[in-house]
Amino acid sequence: MIENKIDFIATIVVNNANPNGDPLAGNMPRTDSKGYGEMSDVSIKRKIRNRMQDFGHEIFVKSRDRVDDDFYSLEERYLEHFKGNKNDLEVEKGVLEKWLDVRAFGQVITYEKKSIGIRGPVSIGIAKSLDPVEITSMQITRSTNGMKPKNEKSRSSDTMGTKHVVEFGTYVIHGAVNCFYAERTGFNEEDLNVLKEAIQTLFINDASSARPEGSMEVKDIYWFKHSSKIGNVSSAKIKGLLEWDRENDMKEQYEDYNLRLNEEKLKEYEALGLKVEQLEGI
Repeated sequence: MIENKIDFIATIVVNNANPNGDPLAGNMPRTDSKGYGEMSDVSIKRKIRNRMQDFGHEIFVKSRDRVDDDFYSLEERYLEHFKGNKNDLEVEKGVLEKWLDVRAFGQVITYEKKSIGIRGPVSIGIAKSLDPVEITSMQITRSTNGMKPKNEKSRSSDTMGTKHVVEFGTYVIHGAVNCFYAERTGFNEEDLNVLKEAIQTLFINDASSARPEGSMEVKDIYWFKHSSKIGNVSSAKIKGLLEWDRENDMKEQYEDYNLRLNEEKLKEYEALGLKVEQLEGI
């Protein structure tokens, strides 16, 4: 079992890509009311689940294009393994033993008139860019018809579209692992190492027309290990450790931010038992 609370901070660089489109805004990159870029926690967990699956682990919530068991709904996947089991405790235990993403993020089981809520130990917040992002939109056309037009020489109505990208941005992910919830779900040190590697390799096998290969990269990961289950300092104080140069408004590359941890505060927290490991994305 995990005996030490974990916090982590990961930085992500975006170059001419759409890190997370908003379906209610024509799939434009998500931004807040002040123009800062956002990636939803759901999109980040999706990428982590995909990496878990790439590593050979069984996961419950699979993307439709990554289904490898012929079950295209969660209900079908659940019923294949637990149909007719009347005991909620046995179902919960079986689900946690079988699927890594449930041990990590939790799940609500509502099949066969059940209502089992599992709270996962891994929490991840919405990723935000350090500066407001510039979004470029371009019109795109196809050189062929997707559907047969009424006039053979004309184009069908599906040949026009719009593509949106963030020209450049640096996003920050904050997350934590709660020891008490990990004890309940069985999330252990081996699972924790899988999570760490998944974050390091977040964009491997994630390329698409919106995110071409090399357009998104994990740069730095700060991995904080507390000396107790409850933690030496709060997760909010851990978030406050990250600093960067705010004066330069014309940042064109990651190095222009001069990202680092506040050394004075870090020494204070290390004196309380906090340990930090800095990793690079792979």
